[in-house]
Amino acid sequence: MTYDNRTQQRLINEIMELLVTHYGGGMSEAELDQAIDNLHRAIRVAGESHAGVFRKSGEPYFFHPLRVAHLAARHWMDFDSVMAAILHDVVEDTPVTLAEIEAGFGPEVALLVNGLTKAADDNVSREILKAETYRKQLLAAIEDVRVLCLKFWDRIDNLQTIGALRPEKQSLIAEETRTVYVPLASHLGMGHVASELEALSLKILYPRRSAGYMQHLEALRQRMEAPLRKIRAEINKEFERRKIPMLLKDRWRPFSIAAAKNMGRGFSTLYTLELQVDRTMDAYLALGLLHGLFHPIPGKLRDHLNVMSQFGYQALKTTVQAGEYRMRVEITTRKLARFNEAGVLAPGFEFRRENFEGLMRSLLEGESAFDTESLRLASSSIQVYTPLGDTRTLPEGSSALDLAFDIHEELGLRAIRARINGQTRPLKARLMDGDQVGIEQSEIPQVMPKWLEWAVTPRARNAIRRYLRSKV
Repeated sequence: MTYDNRTQQRLINEIMELLVTHYGGGMSEAELDQAIDNLHRAIRVAGESHAGVFRKSGEPYFFHPLRVAHLAARHWMDFDSVMAAILHDVVEDTPVTLAEIEAGFGPEVALLVNGLTKAADDNVSREILKAETYRKQLLAAIEDVRVLCLKFWDRIDNLQTIGALRPEKQSLIAEETRTVYVPLASHLGMGHVASELEALSLKILYPRRSAGYMQHLEALRQRMEAPLRKIRAEINKEFERRKIPMLLKDRWRPFSIAAAKNMGRGFSTLYTLELQVDRTMDAYLALGLLHGLFHPIPGKLRDHLNVMSQFGYQALKTTVQAGEYRMRVEITTRKLARFNEAGVLAPGFEFRRENFEGLMRSLLEGESAFDTESLRLASSSIQVYTPLGDTRTLPEGSSALDLAFDIHEELGLRAIRARINGQTRPLKARLMDGDQVGIEQSEIPQVMPKWLEWAVTPRARNAIRRYLRSKV
């Protein structure tokens, strides 16, 4: 990337165009003019504050917040969020104060900037400051989830431009990203962002393996170019004949340890054809047309249009035999495709805010400032049912004991056994997606220290610790 005035102006123009396209229609002319003026002021303040400052790579520092703001604008973030992205390092790195940000740009921008500003105290160690910074982010995220979303874009750009740092520093940042930000992005429905964060981190941690994977993927792409062109032509022809508008997109699997292990298992493990239509009804018609063209593989159909996946992903998933090639296909609507890409940021996305705030608060209540082991478990979840048919979402690997505490702390403390799908089971029994679970309880708490080995959720573990400490 070049670092001249032309590149800078191009980024600014694209940010402005994205914001006007996404939000201009819902604003009055006066409101839009004011928002644009504020954004120009934010750009001027950040540009002047970072003037003459260079990153270790040699690039002018101001390009970093501009790129972060560009990512934010591309992913449906609003004017305040983009201004915060542009200003996110001025309080930390320049004489500009948070009070000046609030006075000039309002309390929302100030809240977001504060959530992205590292804790500072010359009297404590770096580890304590790091833990306090995490705590600040969690508290700010409970109030406004956009803090975490902005942190994702900041981290993506840092990972993409990390080459000038010492290798050990790069590894620390990459490990932190995998442990903390990848699960959080998944929890917010931002699966594509989680995949990108993980791929960038793993590229740093396993450079040779990543390079080998990308070389294999590029060779496969070239080999499959002609067959895929033929397959897409067949699909296009059938949909045109039926007069169903649609869009085809190629999705190649980003680098991960699992992807690298599956390299030898064939094309279907590394490629997905995404088919976007206008309406949900068209998605089911598309599935029928696709299965008419290519033989479906039994047991591979998943309907996440009506029953969304645990993090809000919505699509029909199937695997077909297209000639000699087995191929994964996902069918979704254009609107849902935005949800799948931008998650909580997409207009209309049904964000389980209560679940998210509960996770954040339970992490804050833990003995460590940021319980990364528990958070990692939140990156994959299951849905189970109470005897009355209510749905509860839990991290994958949760026990019946975790469910008891998820329903109510008092129920957890008094739990003695569970009934899973009609069978009596111990509280340590691990739950599976779709289980129906009832909790039997006693009149008094039955908590034992070994319960800490059975529970995996922060809520359960924190409640058990508190009870045990109260009895010492």
